[in-house]
Amino acid sequence: MSTAAPVAADAKPAKEFFGQPLQLTTIFGVEMWERFSFYGMQGILLLYMFYPASQGGLGIDPKVATGIVGAYGGGVYLATILGAWLADRLFGSERVLFFAAIMVMFGHIALGVLPEFVGLIVGLILIAVGAGGLKANATSIVGQLYAPGDVRRDAGFSLYYLGINLGAFVGPLATGFLQTTYGFHWGFGLAAVGMAAGLTQYMFGRRKLPAQTRVVPNPLPTSKRWLVYVIAVAGVALIVALVMTGVITSGNLAGVIIVITLGVAIAYFLVMLASKGITTIERHRVIAFIPLFIASAAFWSLYQQQFTVVTLFANDQLNLDLFGWTMPVSWVQSINPVFIIALSGAFAALWTKLGTKQPTTPVKFSLGTITMGIAFLLFLFVYNAAPHTAPLLMLVFILFVFTIAELLLSPVGLSVATKLAPQVFRTQMIALLFLASALGTAMSGQLAGYYDEKTPSMNFDYFAISGGAAIALGVVLFLVRKPILKLMEGVR
Repeated sequence: MSTAAPVAADAKPAKEFFGQPLQLTTIFGVEMWERFSFYGMQGILLLYMFYPASQGGLGIDPKVATGIVGAYGGGVYLATILGAWLADRLFGSERVLFFAAIMVMFGHIALGVLPEFVGLIVGLILIAVGAGGLKANATSIVGQLYAPGDVRRDAGFSLYYLGINLGAFVGPLATGFLQTTYGFHWGFGLAAVGMAAGLTQYMFGRRKLPAQTRVVPNPLPTSKRWLVYVIAVAGVALIVALVMTGVITSGNLAGVIIVITLGVAIAYFLVMLASKGITTIERHRVIAFIPLFIASAAFWSLYQQQFTVVTLFANDQLNLDLFGWTMPVSWVQSINPVFIIALSGAFAALWTKLGTKQPTTPVKFSLGTITMGIAFLLFLFVYNAAPHTAPLLMLVFILFVFTIAELLLSPVGLSVATKLAPQVFRTQMIALLFLASALGTAMSGQLAGYYDEKTPSMNFDYFAISGGAAIALGVVLFLVRKPILKLMEGVR
């Protein structure tokens, strides 16, 4: 077990980045480029799958395609468990992040150069596993830049979130332009170039990260490593067998990810709560995290429909004509990041100014969930628009509300996961937060199957029930905020 001193104790007084530790720029940069590649690819992914071959696509049924997108997104967040475990038990966060970024780059290359379904399968698997390893460990490293009780933490995560969304804004614009001009594979190729740029930037800054980011918090004894290899090989063999025998298909993939994620999440909570390596206070904090986990999963089940339902809505009903020029459908995915870029600094400044007077984490989660529900209710004003007549400004406003909800919950969730994490489960606690995202993202693909792109008039109940359920859950969370805060043992 390492006895490395905390960052605050051994870091030199120093240079800052908008009032934050200078090392934040290294993680800010690699996440920005990774999100450029990730969202650039995802902006055209659904279109690639359901567009006919005459338009360069694979001709997959839209309901199956949305399920695959949801399952893939859920797989990304599910893979954070693997990335976190490798960091906490074998390699440390910094090393896992570096090699995960390399895997993401090769995934985009596969999508760009390998033919049709081969490229789709190989590319999505590599990107999902690599992005999962990168996300959990980047978040963990950001958390390790701050001493316990440092009030800059939430503001720092908001700036980190800004880096994510700079990439998420530019990515779909660039890949969408190449897709409409030259074809889908050019768009996927550009995503690979973006990830290569992120790796180059990261290599220059990685040595300046705190030494503790390379520490393995809970090393796995050498005598037990053979068992890990056996389990890994057996797991891969089982998945291959289930696919080959037709138990897992493209049509039920989202449901499979939901079941796996639920099982892993429950197991993780039980392992943490039963561990002899955590204190009573840490155990209370893990319990407090459970209702936040549920709210987060519900939030992501609606938010991630930007890549399924919102894309179908934009393709079929949205008026994309801008002064005689037709905007690429994928550019819709850059609307939300624009608002994140514009508002994340404001939210960071707000939380910093309020300090200890800012709303508690349970209240922020409650407000984020309620706001997400309101965003879905706003679709009731345009759900039945005739083909290519729904006003773009209305969707822009809806996605603005998406953004408010996201800023109330997502960066705050990243921050609180680092604060509530038991020491021996430091990175794995963040992965548990991403399991909520995995569950919600897979659910978004499953829910999208109930959206009727062919008969929009049938979708009133879809938006009304989804929005109403999110609002109800947010209200319940607000009502139980005090017991949750008590279990958080001093963490706000």
